[in-house]
Amino acid sequence: MRLLHTMLRVGKLQRSIDFYTQVLGMTLLRTTDRPEQQYTLAFLGYGRNPEHAEIELTYNYGVESYELGTAYGHIAIGLNDVAATCEAVRAKAASLGGAITREAGPIKGGTTVIAFITDPDGYKIELIERPEAAAELN
Repeated sequence: MRLLHTMLRVGKLQRSIDFYTQVLGMTLLRTTDRPEQQYTLAFLGYGRNPEHAEIELTYNYGVESYELGTAYGHIAIGLNDVAATCEAVRAKAASLGGAITREAGPIKGGTTVIAFITDPDGYKIELIERPEAAAELN
């Protein structure tokens, strides 16, 4: 078995694509528009399935926002420099959305550097500093 993708419902598809590509360095891998079913999908990631997991952004026609609920936690991304990625979020947040909710720093009781950000729809993303990480965001 292997994790293939995580689906997130978004209110403005292009805004979310811009955030994940311009701020987090993902690549738009493919899109599918289903006008008869009233939705559009965009798949993004640092590589394609099956070697890499992807994020599926789902835009349902006419739906601008969703209640996130209390069950969802976060997506985690390993990268080389958490602080630099936080600066990229800070620099682009005005035009693309997103925010830093926990600045870069070590985890409580440890040395691993993490931060938390949110995407334009409010989904939480944990950034974990791993110099060996394949996903280079800077």
